[in-house]
Amino acid sequence: MSSHPSVARFSRRQILQDFAAVAASSVLSGCGAASFSTIISSTSKLPVPSQPSSVPPAPTPQPLPIGSITAASLTVAANAMGTFGEGFVGLAYQKQTLSMPLFTGANSDLIGLFKRLGSGVLRLGGSSVDQTVWTSEGKGQTSGQIVPLDIDALASFLRATGWTCIYGVNLGGSATGATTPALAAAEVSYVSQQLGSSLVGVELGNECENYGAPSSYYPYNWTIQRFESLWMQYRDAIVAVTPTAPLTGPAAASKVYGWTIPFGEYVTRSQINLLTQHYNRGPGISSTATVDDLLSPDPALATLLQELAAGSQSVDVPFRIAECTSYGSGGIAGVSNAFASSLWAIDMVFNAALGGAAGVNFNAGSNAGSNGDDDAIDTPIADNFGVVVGAQPSFYGLLLAKLAGQGTLLSTQLSAASLNVTSYAVSNADGGLSLVIVNKDATQNLDLSIALPAAMTSAALQTMTQLSPGATTPDLTALSGVTIQGASVATDGTFNPGTAYALTVSGKQLSCYVPSLSAVLIQLS
Repeated sequence: MSSHPSVARFSRRQILQDFAAVAASSVLSGCGAASFSTIISSTSKLPVPSQPSSVPPAPTPQPLPIGSITAASLTVAANAMGTFGEGFVGLAYQKQTLSMPLFTGANSDLIGLFKRLGSGVLRLGGSSVDQTVWTSEGKGQTSGQIVPLDIDALASFLRATGWTCIYGVNLGGSATGATTPALAAAEVSYVSQQLGSSLVGVELGNECENYGAPSSYYPYNWTIQRFESLWMQYRDAIVAVTPTAPLTGPAAASKVYGWTIPFGEYVTRSQINLLTQHYNRGPGISSTATVDDLLSPDPALATLLQELAAGSQSVDVPFRIAECTSYGSGGIAGVSNAFASSLWAIDMVFNAALGGAAGVNFNAGSNAGSNGDDDAIDTPIADNFGVVVGAQPSFYGLLLAKLAGQGTLLSTQLSAASLNVTSYAVSNADGGLSLVIVNKDATQNLDLSIALPAAMTSAALQTMTQLSPGATTPDLTALSGVTIQGASVATDGTFNPGTAYALTVSGKQLSCYVPSLSAVLIQLS
């Protein structure tokens, strides 16, 4: 079953069995590339001989998983495959959330949850971007309006979190005169003044390739040429007032070659700094939208990334998946808001990075007031009209990915029979190495042998999994019970995971277990 030498395997297994009852103590608060140079265990449940206080307690070994175990191997090569940057992970909210007490400097719970994910990019757009109009005077937090007080609150929120923002501006309203290039210029001017360096993108309209639909803004009278002409009118008005405004686009949901890339060729890199595209794993109404479907590879994503990478390279402009959802129209209950979404989110983040994206924004906002859908559940953070409810399962997947730290993605080769398992490696700037392995098989635990590109001296492992009260195994459809190293994330972002498991590294070799329906993060130095 195992490829390890028998003597070494007996020794490690015996140790794991001896320590299976050890409870992990609570350390390692915070996110980013955490340091595990000191690993402390809690052995209060085991009788131990007295020892001088100068002798540190023994490290906590990884327990033997319960159930069937399959031998697997992972080889990490030194060749670079992509970049996992500081603001790679982001969230995408409807612009109409600015009419609620959500993005304010006083919303300590939301600030705490955003900070828990480290630095990121907040996108404010969605379908409501074309239904909100800049109003220079007003009390604020009024549906359909964006006023200076709303932007002031947003600026305060961004300062408190350290996040940046892609800000959407009404374009569809030009069809009725609800908005004009002059109004857009006035809005962007104020937004730029208040947000300062936190403003990394100004996006005109949302999914504009659909404006020609029968019930949309320009029914039966819409082409990409007309879009480009209208976009340029708004762009010219904006930069005339705010020359440094960072324009992005086209925020398309489809038609990479028929819309996004031609748009990039038309505006050129001198007029935009980022191509933006949207991605749905599948439609919101579909009999095939199951947890198994969500966790299976999506050929459409691979194709989308290939097309965007080739197109963005041709126009020399980076691209970002500025809106990403599991299933459209707010998601599928028991799938989009279940434990399966935690595992999917990890794969989505790293697949986007390996595909050449500059980042990915996950759709967020959990009700009609914040998402634009009647009962949206596809969100990492649940809220009730501005009041934070708490971190949802997909939040944990994003958190585990961010805990891997920033750096260069390395090539990995995983051999795990026919099991649904994925692996990723991040070479961190500090010389460390982070490995993420996602085991989506419902029954098989992995006994994983790992070959590293360079010798390391220490390794620590954290596990993300799910367990409901009274259950003994994880459930992909569970709506709660997700933890990382035994800890959940509180409503205000507080997170106190247990002690990371210590792994034994022998030069370029180490081994570990990856339990079924789990993801593990291994950090080496």
